[in-house]
Amino acid sequence: MTRIAIVATGGTIASEATDAGVVATKTAAQLVERAGLDDIEIETVDLMTVGSYRLTLGHLRQISDAVGALLTRSTERVDGVVITHGTDTMEETAILLDLVHDDPRPVVLTGAQRAGDNADGDGPGNLTDAVRVAATPTARDRGVMIVFAGQIIPARGARKIHTTALDAFRSVVSPSSGKVTNGQVCFGPTAPRPDPLPRPDAGFDDTRVDLVDVYPGADDALLRAAAACGAAGIVLAGTGIGNGNPAIVEAAADLVDDGLALVLSTRVPAGPVRGVYGNGGGADLVGVGVPPVSGLPATQARILLALLLSTGRTRDQPLAHLIETYADVSPNRASNSDVSTDIHTTLIHDNELPNTKED
Repeated sequence: MTRIAIVATGGTIASEATDAGVVATKTAAQLVERAGLDDIEIETVDLMTVGSYRLTLGHLRQISDAVGALLTRSTERVDGVVITHGTDTMEETAILLDLVHDDPRPVVLTGAQRAGDNADGDGPGNLTDAVRVAATPTARDRGVMIVFAGQIIPARGARKIHTTALDAFRSVVSPSSGKVTNGQVCFGPTAPRPDPLPRPDAGFDDTRVDLVDVYPGADDALLRAAAACGAAGIVLAGTGIGNGNPAIVEAAADLVDDGLALVLSTRVPAGPVRGVYGNGGGADLVGVGVPPVSGLPATQARILLALLLSTGRTRDQPLAHLIETYADVSPNRASNSDVSTDIHTTLIHDNELPNTKED
């Protein structure tokens, strides 16, 4: 019989209403009770019970360690791992796990938009689908995936693109990897992935990488403040294709000269990041040594940068080369019109709005 480990970390899927709001309380075994998985051998691991809005890099490392321990043990081997997780920061945990995943067996994250005590909750169905995917032989060699509302989404490029809709996740760099329909798993093409990086160690926990947005009237204050507060790296989410302004460019040049790892992303949901515009635009930022990141959204680029810094990779190789190797391996975000159209349609046509707090 196929054996799947379910690692519970908290989130809305494990939550119930209390006088203090919706709070994560349920164990992995309690989640499995409603999932209908009698034909699969399930091992449960209660790692933490935390809303994902509270997670730190240390929590993400603990999840990575737990997955690594399950996949490397020599007895009671599992055929795949499912992680129940809050939706707010699922995309960050997913990319960390994918960057270090060095095993053919699948790792699948899932969660819910409706609390676990909701009679019409989406958690049991999502968990069932996630286990079905993890137990499917064709899921091997596909890395880490998010399974949500019947969609199979590669970890690379995954974003939560709606606060309350049940189908809250999309990839902003490639089409979905497949679907789960009535318990049947159907896969599409395999998304490209780089060779795995080493798993994070304790140094990852305290590696500060800040995310700074550009907006009309933005000055250099936030960039310089992040550096003054001890940031080892910064992801700059520029406007449009990856633009700043003259003050941003001047600050970026100073920070790069001081040895800070600075990369350029965009606040736009989909599309490439390129150095095209001058007079404070992306061309100037690239010109002062800020490499553009197109293959990962800003939230995931931050996790990659923290991992590269904490493992010392940025001391040995140029940052631009590392970004090209570990971030920009996915299909070009601009060339896939289906991705952009899908995201746009989701944003302008709200789905049913569940009555629950987010995680």
